[in-house]
Amino acid sequence: MDAKKIYHFVGIKGTGMAAMARILKDRGYEVQGSDIDKYTFTQVGLEQAGIKVLPFNVDNIKEGLTVIAGNAFTDDQPEIKKSREMGLEVFRYHEFLGEMIKGHTSIGVCGAHGKTSTTGLLAHVLSGIAPTDYLIGDGTGKGVPEARFFAYEADEYRRHFLATSPDYAIMTNIDFDHPDYYTGIDDVKSAFQSFANQTKKGIFAWGDDENLRDIKADVPIYYYGTREDDDFRAVNVVKSTSGSEFDVEYKGEKIGHFQIHSYGEHNVLNALAVIAVSYFEHDNLAEVQNEFDTFKGVKRRFAQRKVADMTIIDDYAHHPSEIDATIDAARQEYPNKKIIAVFQPHTFSRTIAYLDDFATSLNKADDVYITKIYSSPREKSGNVSSADLAAKITKNGGLIEADNLSPLLEYHDAVVVFMGAGDIQNYERIYENLLNDVTNNMN
Repeated sequence: MDAKKIYHFVGIKGTGMAAMARILKDRGYEVQGSDIDKYTFTQVGLEQAGIKVLPFNVDNIKEGLTVIAGNAFTDDQPEIKKSREMGLEVFRYHEFLGEMIKGHTSIGVCGAHGKTSTTGLLAHVLSGIAPTDYLIGDGTGKGVPEARFFAYEADEYRRHFLATSPDYAIMTNIDFDHPDYYTGIDDVKSAFQSFANQTKKGIFAWGDDENLRDIKADVPIYYYGTREDDDFRAVNVVKSTSGSEFDVEYKGEKIGHFQIHSYGEHNVLNALAVIAVSYFEHDNLAEVQNEFDTFKGVKRRFAQRKVADMTIIDDYAHHPSEIDATIDAARQEYPNKKIIAVFQPHTFSRTIAYLDDFATSLNKADDVYITKIYSSPREKSGNVSSADLAAKITKNGGLIEADNLSPLLEYHDAVVVFMGAGDIQNYERIYENLLNDVTNNMN
């Protein structure tokens, strides 16, 4: 990379793009970007880093720029198109990530579910052990001088993770997602197999996933989980309202006792994957536990706040497996409270592909409300509606609109879990404001 260049990010408010821009800024490069005017949660970090964010405009493109193009945009996007016409150096996000990780001990975290939470925990732990650069899918990125490690989220969508070749790979699971791109589970497996072929030192894979068990590689594959045939195994797991604790065995020999202050079976597995990586790169596992004690979680993953007598949980869950994990975590932390799910389906193709599975997962909550389907720039309509999903829900609730969230005001001393990958946070803000208004009027 060239210190004399200005690195211009087209779509800088995207979660991965924002994280990458912050890493470059931390490394001492001049960084700027462009995006829509609409506020996003990633722009706070960009502003704090002193990164200039411009409105989209072809006049932003000038000589001397290296352009990183967000994957949400085609080559017809005006800034990208002008950059190529001018002969500027243009990278796609995933291509540039492949360049950034070079020169570090890199760990790519991939999987249909759990990438962001696991990458966040891994980055936190490694940062406490040695200088670490990291890129997390919640928009968080950091670069440090002479970093030893680079932890990053490796996204399987459109096979983008194949632009990177990490030293280690954590594979949390293989599941059929992104039905707008992948043709089926075998297509997804082929992508992960290709990523395994590019991994240089070792792979850490969840042992319960039979699709991951099918992966072959020229490097060692270490399975983690709770099965007797797992290499890294969590045993004597105790779950409580303060988190989970467990012993860890490697090939049948105890290597430590660990406690995490997070909830649900999936977080035990995430921690186990991080412990496994740390075991090979750092021999003091007591330091790993110390880092677990100070981990605060990542954005939009089981993020909580209390308003009046209600607990509001914000989660990115937009796939049935993720909904299962989120409701499981809520049950563990709040075993004596009613759990109300407010779910925003994300894209028509995903909704119709998982209609029955969504209903099964959501019915694990006590009451369920469904919002309108959140479309995407690639997919404006489809042959399914929120009413189709609501018709399959057996619990109390039903369809709910942002301009009428009054049904949620009927609950007291309960937990409302807002889930979705779209603009579900708009619903949360409206509900929070309503709760505050009601509380203030009562006082």
